[in-house]
Amino acid sequence: MPIASAVALRAAVHSALAANSTLTSVLGGPKIYDEPPKQAAFPYVTLGEARIADFSTGTESGAEHQLTLHAWSRQGGHKEAHVIAGALLQALDDAPLTLSGHSLINLRFAVADVRREADGRTYHALVRFRAVTEPL
Repeated sequence: MPIASAVALRAAVHSALAANSTLTSVLGGPKIYDEPPKQAAFPYVTLGEARIADFSTGTESGAEHQLTLHAWSRQGGHKEAHVIAGALLQALDDAPLTLSGHSLINLRFAVADVRREADGRTYHALVRFRAVTEPL
């Protein structure tokens, strides 16, 4: 079931990021959210959009996932957003995550984009990963 694997992947990604000392040091704590609190202190990371596609073969079930993580910074300039994006990449690229009820075949960095938001003071890094999962 692709949706169940997406839930398991997001949970494993969240746990891995919250346990990553390099990332939590940059963020000033384990500030990784599915939905950030209204007054969340910058910087922080949110788990964003997910796209799931069938990746089954003639004999095996599988799912391909595209997961976007968002890093938010107001330090001034792009530097902190780039540092957080790098920490996300280090924490997750090819990470051997354990998923509930599913096997992670691979998790690879796909693309990153860092930009200043319309408010002129918030910097936003989008970091996308591609994963393939199979049911156990």
